[in-house]
Amino acid sequence: MHHHAALVGVALLNNLASGFSSPASISLPTQMAVFQRVDNSSVNNNVIFQTKQQQQQIFPSATAAHQSSPLAVRGGALRASTAIGSSTDNGELLEKDLNLSFGNILASLWGASGVAYILIKAIVRVLPIALEPFSKADGIVPLTNFQLSSYILTCLFFAYAEGYKGFQLKFSPLVVARSFTIQPKTSPFHHLLLAPLYSMGLFHATKKRMIVSWCVTIGVATIVAAVKRMPYPWRNIVDAGVVIGLSWGTISILGGYIISLLTGIAPIGVDPAMPEKKE
Repeated sequence: MHHHAALVGVALLNNLASGFSSPASISLPTQMAVFQRVDNSSVNNNVIFQTKQQQQQIFPSATAAHQSSPLAVRGGALRASTAIGSSTDNGELLEKDLNLSFGNILASLWGASGVAYILIKAIVRVLPIALEPFSKADGIVPLTNFQLSSYILTCLFFAYAEGYKGFQLKFSPLVVARSFTIQPKTSPFHHLLLAPLYSMGLFHATKKRMIVSWCVTIGVATIVAAVKRMPYPWRNIVDAGVVIGLSWGTISILGGYIISLLTGIAPIGVDPAMPEKKE
């Protein structure tokens, strides 16, 4: 039963990624926007360029989508109610770093690392099933050449579809961006307590995001019920792919969080899908 629960969590995280984070696009008539500093920091253009290069290595899709716009803004995609960056009344864009106070760091760390912990826990539970075909225990039938080929291809498919496209390009940037929106002084207590779920966008997100995520949750539970009935070694083969995808996702979340923490810049071009503020 523990293995079945782990597989449910695995499929849920993989599918939630596809609906959670889509880069926001902005059309502005100007050909180039000029950064203005919020404070008299000593960060120069070379540091900004190097920071963008670092984030491109972790979240290339979000960065590419962001670069397609004539505007690049530190702190995430600009959106009326969800931007981590800010603008002045006359439309001039301001460069704003993350608020990395001790309390904010602890809150964001709990959010991002909590999601990573969920993934790691699922990996630990599913890994023995994935490695079972290669064990020398009694009763284990070795894989045929066709099954071994399927094992390898499945791992490659999950690495690309789940790890790269699902996690690195969508879900992981969302988790990191939302984790940094948690403010201990102003956020409700349940946002802090359930920071990992908050960072995943399961609540206090746009209506569309929450509808998508919860509908996917129900759909995934149905699919997993069928997958757990797969015979040996096909269930083991699927679990091997899941382990690869989740491992990729864990690394991309932790790597992206560390980059943002060290540079003070949230994932560029990522919409944290925050709900509109009620006036």
